[in-house]
Amino acid sequence: MKIRPIQEKDNQALHQLIQKILKSYGLDKPGTAYFDPELSQLSYYYQNHENAQYFVLEDEDKLIGGVGIAPFDEDICELQKIYLEKEYRGQGLGEKLLETALYYAKEHYGSIYLETHSSLKGALKLYEKFGFVSLEQPHEKSVHSAMDVWMGKEF
Repeated sequence: MKIRPIQEKDNQALHQLIQKILKSYGLDKPGTAYFDPELSQLSYYYQNHENAQYFVLEDEDKLIGGVGIAPFDEDICELQKIYLEKEYRGQGLGEKLLETALYYAKEHYGSIYLETHSSLKGALKLYEKFGFVSLEQPHEKSVHSAMDVWMGKEF
């Protein structure tokens, strides 16, 4: 298993992976990452934003997951698009992805924000384990209207 920064060659596989996972949870609807305009070209999106990075997880040469950090508001970054193939869950790989993202985020930001959905129980447990706390409402700059859980963490 290897975690590395996203490359252009990853765009198609990552796009398909994210949409497949969202669809499996019934989240293939407007107001979710499923319809993000940059989804098919994530490498360009992260390369063109200062203090932004997307990390992919590979098993040999197969892309099986990823996670992103991008600027959100002033000294706040957003945890974005953390996904992992179903058959690789429960092995600590989601934790490794999140650790990698948080390490990067701490170097550039004072706090981190995320939006998710209450149906993603495993993700919620992971975020809580890493010290994220629930927020009462989304950040005013939120764009994912279908999400119903908002969390934050100070560094």
